[in-house]
Amino acid sequence: MASPTNFLLHTFVWLALATTAFSLSPKFYDQVCPQALPAIKKIVHAAVHRERRMGASLLRLHFHDCFVNGCDGSLLLDSTATIDSEKNARANVNSTRGFEVIDQIKAEVDKICGRPVVTYKIR
Repeated sequence: MASPTNFLLHTFVWLALATTAFSLSPKFYDQVCPQALPAIKKIVHAAVHRERRMGASLLRLHFHDCFVNGCDGSLLLDSTATIDSEKNARANVNSTRGFEVIDQIKAEVDKICGRPVVTYKIR
């Protein structure tokens, strides 16, 4: 039987891949940066190990992103001087969490791949 951590990780990755644009492939990182998925798994596993609820929180974060205008990663955007992000919307404040895990994943993937492979923040 699979551990709850592995189940949550696979569910999270599957949902993320299943809800992206049709031009993306579940094998995207196999071609672009084969070290990415093992790094993501390691970070999620460590986050769930530190706090058991984090797996569920990451799934909830994904759900909240998909609930408004589809799964576009807009919930992950930080507010700027001209944009008030969904992250700070009343419905999401004190409801969604795990942003720091996503930031850690992004930083690690960019580091091991030697460049930004995916972007989710407006700079």
